[in-house]
Amino acid sequence: MSLPSIYQNKFAEKLMILNDRGRGVLVRIYNIKKTCSDPKTRPPFLGEKAMEPSVKFINKKFPHLDVRSSTQHLGPVHKDKGDIARALGPFYHSFLDVLEFRDHVYELLNTIDASQCFFDIHVNYDFTKSYLDLVVTYVSLVLLLARTEDRRLLIGMYHCAHEMSHGTSDPSFARLGQMVLEYDHPLKKLMEEFGPHTKAVTSALLSLHFLFARRNQGAEQWRSDQLLSLLSTAGTMLSPASSDTMACEYLSLEVMERWILMGFLVCPGALSSSPQCLELWRLALQGSLYVTLLRDETLQVHKVTEELLSSLKGYGKRVADLKECKEHAVAHSGSLHRGRRAYLRGAVRELEALLKDQPGLLGPKALFVFMALSFCRDEVSWLVRHAEHVTKTKTPEDFADSHIAELLFLMEQLRSLVRQQVGVLQRYHIQYLARFDALVLSEVIQNLSVCPEEESIILSSFVSSLSALSVKEVDKEQFDFTPLRLDWFRLQAYTSVAKASLPLGSNPDVGRVMNLIVFHTKLLDSLEELLDEASDLSDLCFYPRSVEKMFVATMDEPSVLRYSIAFPLLCSHFSRCIHPMCPEEYPHLKAIALGLCNKFLEEMARQASVCVMDACAEQHNLSEQLLPKHCASTISKARNKKTLKQPAKKGEPERDKPGAESQRKDRTLTTNMDKLHLTLAELSLSLNHVPNFTVFEHTVTPAEYLSSHLETRFTKAIVAMAGYSQATQEVARPSEVLVGLSAYMTFIQSLGQFVGLDTGRIIRSVLLQQTQPRDAAGEQTLTTIYTNWYLEALLRQASMGAIVLAPALQAFTTVPREGEPPFSAAEFSDVSEMRALAELIGPYGMKFLSDNLMWHVGSQVTELKKLVNENMDTLVQLRSSSCKPEQMAALLPRLTSAENVLKRMTIIGVLSFRAMAQQGLREVFSHHCPFLMGPIECLTDIVTPDTDIQVTLSIFELASAAGIPCEVDPALVNVLASGKTDGSSPEEDYKVACLLLVFVAVSLPLLASDPASVYNTEVDGYNNNIHCLAKAIIHVSAALFTIHNKNIETHLKEFLLLASVSLLQLGQETDKLHARNRDSISLLMQLIVAESSFLTVDMLETCFPYVLLRNAYREVCRENLLSKVPSH
Repeated sequence: MSLPSIYQNKFAEKLMILNDRGRGVLVRIYNIKKTCSDPKTRPPFLGEKAMEPSVKFINKKFPHLDVRSSTQHLGPVHKDKGDIARALGPFYHSFLDVLEFRDHVYELLNTIDASQCFFDIHVNYDFTKSYLDLVVTYVSLVLLLARTEDRRLLIGMYHCAHEMSHGTSDPSFARLGQMVLEYDHPLKKLMEEFGPHTKAVTSALLSLHFLFARRNQGAEQWRSDQLLSLLSTAGTMLSPASSDTMACEYLSLEVMERWILMGFLVCPGALSSSPQCLELWRLALQGSLYVTLLRDETLQVHKVTEELLSSLKGYGKRVADLKECKEHAVAHSGSLHRGRRAYLRGAVRELEALLKDQPGLLGPKALFVFMALSFCRDEVSWLVRHAEHVTKTKTPEDFADSHIAELLFLMEQLRSLVRQQVGVLQRYHIQYLARFDALVLSEVIQNLSVCPEEESIILSSFVSSLSALSVKEVDKEQFDFTPLRLDWFRLQAYTSVAKASLPLGSNPDVGRVMNLIVFHTKLLDSLEELLDEASDLSDLCFYPRSVEKMFVATMDEPSVLRYSIAFPLLCSHFSRCIHPMCPEEYPHLKAIALGLCNKFLEEMARQASVCVMDACAEQHNLSEQLLPKHCASTISKARNKKTLKQPAKKGEPERDKPGAESQRKDRTLTTNMDKLHLTLAELSLSLNHVPNFTVFEHTVTPAEYLSSHLETRFTKAIVAMAGYSQATQEVARPSEVLVGLSAYMTFIQSLGQFVGLDTGRIIRSVLLQQTQPRDAAGEQTLTTIYTNWYLEALLRQASMGAIVLAPALQAFTTVPREGEPPFSAAEFSDVSEMRALAELIGPYGMKFLSDNLMWHVGSQVTELKKLVNENMDTLVQLRSSSCKPEQMAALLPRLTSAENVLKRMTIIGVLSFRAMAQQGLREVFSHHCPFLMGPIECLTDIVTPDTDIQVTLSIFELASAAGIPCEVDPALVNVLASGKTDGSSPEEDYKVACLLLVFVAVSLPLLASDPASVYNTEVDGYNNNIHCLAKAIIHVSAALFTIHNKNIETHLKEFLLLASVSLLQLGQETDKLHARNRDSISLLMQLIVAESSFLTVDMLETCFPYVLLRNAYREVCRENLLSKVPSH
């Protein structure tokens, strides 16, 4: 056969195109099968009740469907013929693609048979591999087509809709229908089809005999051969790893197994005629129980083969062989692969460590990397495939592996290493090609006994192309050896036919050298394709359940936690599942990949965050032991020792001193903290392994998952530390929460040494959320908790008199009596607690607390205004009678609700709590931001009475946010301004404000009759909190007259005058009960003047003699001292 006629066959081109086309058609049929088997994606009209008669008719009569005479059965199809044709068009044309593909495969296989082609995987590797791939692809396609249950219905219904729409049937329908009928029993039909091709298929498979037997070894043989070990032959470490069959060394064992089993499945006759074929077949049957057709579609090879051979005559011995091999596979294949995985973990770990330490070894030992990747990929794929399909087994441990993550991780490490050191590989192999491969090929060409001109030109061009390569090209240009490899593929095809001028079978050295050259060129220009060929795990996308089980097993095994990142990284392989012929799969596969990746990272982050929070809780417990409240027992014991008192009873547990947890008698003893640190370190190594990676064009950052989980859990932990119970009104002291928070923050900040997290950002984000009423999840925060507690528990009790403000202690104190609150007020309101509260909730939280407090004040002022309106006439007369004591005395009894006014003003006086909180905020703010506090204080100092009111309020608002006390409270101004009486004019509101002060001033004498209105020198206040009146009067009046833009000082002077006149009249009171606490009440005048920046003692002296105050102080102190003297 002359060379030009061989050119016309174009075997190489056809094999390449048909293999790619066949893969695409296979994916399309797979997609149809999965689409129609899922009720969610199945075309809706196929399941409609109205369509049932048509469906039954089509399935029964297919492919002989007479549309015109069957209108009774096909009425529903006719009704929706347009929609049906549009919906089923892609399915129908996919089946037509199968028909077209079959025709082309028939033609090519017949031509190859006619050409009597020579096949040897070691010599014409590309030609033999492509031929076997085509056979297996075609067989898989036919088997998958037969598994598509709705094939008749889809084709038949489209045919009916098409004929109804166009008046004529599709020209290809008859052949397509016949093909579908033929493949109802696919294996028998395939046997008939491959009968003429048995010789070619068998010769190709027999070339695998030596290779498959050598590669299909157990772990013990691998161990004795020191497979993949660079250290076993350290003296030859720098020698290039080479082979006469380079591509065969990393050819997938799974692929070879599929070639053999499916090849002999359609060509069983060879098993009886050739002992070598029988031996090869038996060996392949012993390795696996399931063989892949496509993705998760598998062939239960023993069962299917047995059914086929049992139906044929003369195959009784083969059936017996098959059963024997099946028993062997069931008993031993699981342990065989388990042993291989165990060996590979150690060998690949050693290989990766050496290459990482000495990346220069990648040059000579590149083959080892691709062998390792291929071996690992085969074992992972086998495990996942069998874990999914083998449901009943006596040895379940053979189909589960909690250490599979390490193998996946090592594969990712090798792939990453190859990508990082691509320059090393290119520089080494470009010199190898130019200085060795080109010379060897040239020598082989010269030693050829016969070398026709055409072949000589091609081979010489290879030599010249390789010889011209220079290491300088590595950094300058992109390599592309695709034309060279395609020419070699063509040459393989030309020289593998019978009667070729240069028979490749007689000159195997050419094939071996060129196979070596092809591998070296791929290392230069097709590294990613080579990595995919050796280590593609994209099919695992279709085994989500098995992969998830493996991940769960990994997370339960502490020793492999550091490798758990391999599972999310595995999802980055899944984008390679996509085939251009089936783009509709993209959204579904993308959702699966991202869903799995997200699930894995969420679980890893969850476990890591739980670990962090548990460690934080441990640190919190340790720090809590150092709280002052826990030292009482220690002090008590020390005192008992000094006084030689009896020791405590044996029943009382001995309490460890802080620090005892750090003392160890044995270093092998591990504490809970040790375990947490270890687990956290392992998970952190995993999460921090890569900064980010890509899954279906989405960039995934593992550390962000941990950051998100930490934020959520840290937020919950902070709220839990407060221990707030709305039912019992229990809450932890702010100082204790602050201690716990500091312990948490200290540990979280130390995470920087484990994970590349911005711990500062996490802490800032969480703490900032705690200053708001609700966090990012809409849950309550410390701000809400403490605002509710202080308003509902502490201040409510204060307004009821159960708690008293003690200015001398700068705190609230609980009054000892029946029904007293279940907490100590001083423990929640002293200076240190106010500072701690300010630290916890910050200026924003303090503002929220202040706003809520002011809302209550506003509601009280509104009620006070109503009382003023009720007594409007009397108050007007009282105001005008300030110089007429007799007239005032006559008018006073006409006032109603005077006690109510005083009570409400006292409640407003709880503003004193806000002043304490503001003082705590000021101290904290000054400590944290002294550079801000200075300018704010300067701004406050420059405010004068002449400053514009809006400017003044703006400055005061800024100052108030920093905790600085102001003459006029801007928050109170805003609340009172928004609470103006509807329908009233500004003049009327102003009049009410003036009369409110009158009402309070003339009502003060009523306090003298209250037995609780006694000034207590220990607390520097009154037992009924009336000393809070001073703050209420001053701040409310300042706010009211600021709103009306009136002079505050003038109105406060008027108040002083009226109050003085009213209190002086107590001296003329004849009823001692009404005036019994006159001296104590007189001291209120001093408190009011001291509270206001607008009033002075001189102003007070003009209307209330200071001598009276001095005498009152002396009398009050004397009474306090007398009350402490024990009675005899």
